[in-house]
Amino acid sequence: MPLAATDPSSPAASSTAPRASEVRPAAPESETLLAQGDARGTTYAWDYRTQRPELRTLYEKSKDLNWNARTDLAWDTNVDPEGEIVTDACNPIFGTDIWKKLDPKSEVPKLRRHLASYMLSNFLHGEQGALLATSQIVAQAPTMDAKLYAAAQVFDEARHVEAYHRYLSEKIELVYPPSAHLKTLLDTVLADSRWDFKFLGMQILIEGVALGAFGLIHQTAQEPLIKQITQMIMQDEARHVAFGVMSLKGFYADMSGSELRDREEFVIESSRLLRDRFLAQEVWATVGLPQAECEAAAASSMMLQMFRRLLFSKIVPNVKRLGLLTPRVRKGFEELDVIEYETWEPSA
Repeated sequence: MPLAATDPSSPAASSTAPRASEVRPAAPESETLLAQGDARGTTYAWDYRTQRPELRTLYEKSKDLNWNARTDLAWDTNVDPEGEIVTDACNPIFGTDIWKKLDPKSEVPKLRRHLASYMLSNFLHGEQGALLATSQIVAQAPTMDAKLYAAAQVFDEARHVEAYHRYLSEKIELVYPPSAHLKTLLDTVLADSRWDFKFLGMQILIEGVALGAFGLIHQTAQEPLIKQITQMIMQDEARHVAFGVMSLKGFYADMSGSELRDREEFVIESSRLLRDRFLAQEVWATVGLPQAECEAAAASSMMLQMFRRLLFSKIVPNVKRLGLLTPRVRKGFEELDVIEYETWEPSA
């Protein structure tokens, strides 16, 4: 199946010079997001004593396990951007009639590059969202223990942004804009004035899905540099999810019905957005494939269905640990076909 004709005038999605006659996705360089409702406040914590030893321990671990994206990663690795960076089996249309019609020497390599860019670009954008959300947590967290760890996580997220952007710009030479589903969720987390929504949205949901995705990518990656990057980031993300669980544990036990309902709706809707962000809707038209057919093939892909369910292996048990696996949330997870993970250990 032929790919669409290229357009040399298409705007670039990054500062990387586009390849000759290449269609590239476009995105604005910057955007300002205004807070909803009451303005976010800054919380002083004048008691500097350790009140949550487990958070102080996590803070110490974050310092001991620091790494430098510039010097600790093998940037001299030669990467073929059109190679099988992640196994083709993870491609949402792999094995379908559309895939079988692609030219294996020209169209398949191009699609590999765009899908790798789409996936890693959304990790990049998610890391920037985490950078912004965690900086808000530093200001809003009620205890010094939480502020110290959140500050350490801000540096982690900056390092992740650096690593992903360098890989995308130097090795893949293509950066995609954020998925509409991811962007909607990031906007919601960043604009909400309630501090626990920052923890719930970023530390439990977004970071939880990322941790599940990183695990699968680390197992299936064919390219050694992205495998190394993923392994380093996974170590940080595991602490970030633990930070969210520690900080929110017991917080929802005595919450009023109306307030709890807000959190239930947030968990359900956020989970739907996280599930749909992996359908690669932005890729198909960019490479000239039939949009509707590719989306239908992706939605029915057994591999993608398994991948998307596995992403929730970290979320569902942690939501349960926080006391948020209410009948309403349970029904939402059942509709998403991920309730099977409620009995899993979060570290599994």
